[in-house]
Amino acid sequence: MRSPNTTVVLIDDDACIRHFVRASLTDEGMAVFEAATGMQGLSEAATRRPDLLIVDVHLPDIDGIELIREFRRWSTSPLIVLSSMDREADKVAALNAGADDYLTKPFGLPELKARIHAHLRRQACEGATGATTICFGSIVVHLGERRVTREGRPVHLSRIEYRLLAELVRHANQLMTHDELLRAVWGPAHAKDHHYLRVYVGHLRQRLERDPTHPEHIITEAGTGYRLVGTR
Repeated sequence: MRSPNTTVVLIDDDACIRHFVRASLTDEGMAVFEAATGMQGLSEAATRRPDLLIVDVHLPDIDGIELIREFRRWSTSPLIVLSSMDREADKVAALNAGADDYLTKPFGLPELKARIHAHLRRQACEGATGATTICFGSIVVHLGERRVTREGRPVHLSRIEYRLLAELVRHANQLMTHDELLRAVWGPAHAKDHHYLRVYVGHLRQRLERDPTHPEHIITEAGTGYRLVGTR
């Protein structure tokens, strides 16, 4: 799949990984800009305004989690983490900071490219839904405009947070299983990554529920999935 005019910033202190990833993505028609340190990477990202960022969280100068948070202050572009750390706690920390995806080293280039294309496709398709408006509690979700308000005030959601909410809204009052939500929001490769859901459902509850510890609308169906209730 060719991806003309797609800009990627790749931040990794391993020159071999940068070389192979850049060569592979360049063959796909992408423009790839490399950085060996976090500060160089943030500078490249601020200059290039990439369509997608790839970052190793273990960097020589700054903490990769802090880099993700800094990037998220001004960009909603997809962010994929590459890391040799494979504990669930490490993945949750990166997702909580604002990462969209997490790929453990060593990884295969075909899988990385598949994930990149999946994120770029979803990004291109966002906003293509009809002008449906759904309300629950004091929340109003304008699907056609990709806009959410709470008591009339804008609610700022990340790209993944909005995508998850939109999926729940489109299936309001229906049980959405873990696998269904993971496939719809992150893609088939993540169908078993339930910790992704726990993190992002927690984010939505913090932003939308009156009491996130006792949710009224985003309900857990134990061992199965989630259900959005109280819509009108």
